[in-house]
Amino acid sequence: MHFIGKIQLPRAQARLVFLGAANALLAPFSAIAADAPPPVFNWGGLYLGASFGAGIPLHRGERLQAGSGFTSTIYDLYPASHTRTGVTVGAQVGYNWQRGSWVWGFETDLSLLDGRRTPSGVFPTSLAYPGAPFFTMSANANATYFASIRARFGFAYDRALFYLTGGVAAGGARGPAKLSFGPGVDFTADWSQSSRAKYAVGGGFEYAFAADWSARAEYLFLSQSLNTQVFNNGSNNQYFSRIRNENHILRFGLNYHFGENEFIPGQLEYGGRRSADAGDKEEVKTERYSVHAQSTNVVQAIPKFYARYDGPKSFPSKGVGDVLTQNDLFLGLRLWEGGAVYVNPEINLGYGPGNSTGSAAYPDGLAQKIGRDAPYMRFQRYFLRQIIGLDSSGDRVNDPDEGSRSEVLESVQNQVSGKVDKDRIIITLGKFSVGDVFDDNVYAHDPTTGFMSFAFNYMGAFDYVSDAWGYTNGLAVEWKQNWWTLRAGTFQQSTVPNGNDIEPRLFNQYMGVLEFEARYELLGQPGAIKFLAYGDNGRFAKFQDVINLALATGNLPPDVTALQQRHFKAGGGINIKQQVMDNVGFFLRASMADGRYQTVDYIDNDRQVSAGFVFDGSLWNRRDDEIGIAGAMAGLHGDHVRYFELGGIGTYIGDGAMSYGGEKNMETYYKLGLSKNFDVTFDYQFFVNPGHNMARGPVNVFSLRARAAF
Repeated sequence: MHFIGKIQLPRAQARLVFLGAANALLAPFSAIAADAPPPVFNWGGLYLGASFGAGIPLHRGERLQAGSGFTSTIYDLYPASHTRTGVTVGAQVGYNWQRGSWVWGFETDLSLLDGRRTPSGVFPTSLAYPGAPFFTMSANANATYFASIRARFGFAYDRALFYLTGGVAAGGARGPAKLSFGPGVDFTADWSQSSRAKYAVGGGFEYAFAADWSARAEYLFLSQSLNTQVFNNGSNNQYFSRIRNENHILRFGLNYHFGENEFIPGQLEYGGRRSADAGDKEEVKTERYSVHAQSTNVVQAIPKFYARYDGPKSFPSKGVGDVLTQNDLFLGLRLWEGGAVYVNPEINLGYGPGNSTGSAAYPDGLAQKIGRDAPYMRFQRYFLRQIIGLDSSGDRVNDPDEGSRSEVLESVQNQVSGKVDKDRIIITLGKFSVGDVFDDNVYAHDPTTGFMSFAFNYMGAFDYVSDAWGYTNGLAVEWKQNWWTLRAGTFQQSTVPNGNDIEPRLFNQYMGVLEFEARYELLGQPGAIKFLAYGDNGRFAKFQDVINLALATGNLPPDVTALQQRHFKAGGGINIKQQVMDNVGFFLRASMADGRYQTVDYIDNDRQVSAGFVFDGSLWNRRDDEIGIAGAMAGLHGDHVRYFELGGIGTYIGDGAMSYGGEKNMETYYKLGLSKNFDVTFDYQFFVNPGHNMARGPVNVFSLRARAAF
């Protein structure tokens, strides 16, 4: 049944009411479409542009509400607002489809937005502050920007396009600030937080004034949510600043359209490989740009299991179920010969089981360290990649880099197609994941299509640096020859171990990594072995020092944040992939790290061995299906064990105590390919000693993953 106000309607009548309302809204557009001449400009394909305009804030007032430690609202503070109308300038990239006069697509943008400023200066207090008639506020730089991923739907008339748009936004947070009433009376606040969805909705008009160029005028209502900033003086006295960050955005823009044909005209060549059904050489087209998208949705459940106790970072022993969705765009644009730039905006929503805690080899590789109830967007990758050919003979072959085993789509995400030299140097610079270049394995690397657990997609003791989402700023260089490849890279650590933010100062906290890959044939079957070594250089704790301090002072459980000093942590491992027979592959990883030191950014393991098999569905005439089965064993260094026994907290684990036993886990899945662009995976995982703790478990994890991609 459906309800309209207080009137209850049968389902059929409710459907008629809805259809009638929809027809009424669309009737004017249908009439225009019936009489309009066909569009003379093709809006389909990729476009790129810039915009400028103004942002008009809806809420300018400021109020600091007295919180805990205060007895009345008379202590509230009202600093003069510095918020005003400001300039906005930015860039956008999008993609359209067109059918007749109707146009639809998506757009992502990033813009500076001046005007939203935290009050800074000296302001009067109320009479409730004897001896403190004034207070001062100072703030660091704010995140005065906004970004968005928006759907667009419009109607084309002649050279004009009228459209509506809406989607998820980002930005608008306030930076750390300080509130002071005099010497020694200080309140400090970290970045503002918001739990509500940020969004942008609006519409615009665009006109094609030349063959490839258009100009636009656009209005957006931008809501960057209700931002809360907490000021604390360390003595349970608090102030709260709550600002509803909403703006009217009016901007004008200019776009260049690349067209629906993503291939460079006249660049059709022939590669060195032969097609499957003919003896002719395979055609190779050179792309100007690549556009792909992927949506992955995961439901995971952990039934009730035995546990002598639960801790701050335990799987809930009474059971838990959570849903997580991740939606990605992969945009690439060729800039020059061998060079291309890539951008990956992403929208996330939901949680992994236990909010990404409970086991060292966490069962969902998609889950971020911080789950959220509201959808939010981030630019997870933006980087430049340059390929330098080394084949002086001119004998070029079509031999693109091998990506994770994720069918065809994975090989074209973040790659514009075209012929490259077999022997080449590949330089990647920008924000991306260490795993995009290092520790790849064709049989186990991508949690969106294959194994889901951390244990099987990377070396378990590869403590690579990243933010809470798994990405960081870095430089990687690959030298690829006939049978071997040498890779080297340097990447920025997070500002604090397991933190959300990337260290902004170059080479202040960083990681160096080196990998050598050798390709071979074993009994006529192709394979490869990789040797990897890395070192983390930054401020993190040594467990023995932390334990000694805690025991000497009686402050238990031990706290790693008390002794985060400059240290160097080393580790490494091997990575093997081997085809056993057609459509059957085997992988093995083994790794170790210096367990005397705190986990920097990745996983709470100091050693691990994992191995498994992957069976392609072609074996049973289901070429889009796949079966995987794998197992792993992991352990910890003695100092690391003692730290957890005393109640220490790690990146993903920390039960408040520990009866040590190395964590062991198994995973198996069946991926059902429903079409070229859609698959569903049934996944089961089994954990013994989750979190390296014999007092808990075993644990069963059941998962259902649905993925759509184009």
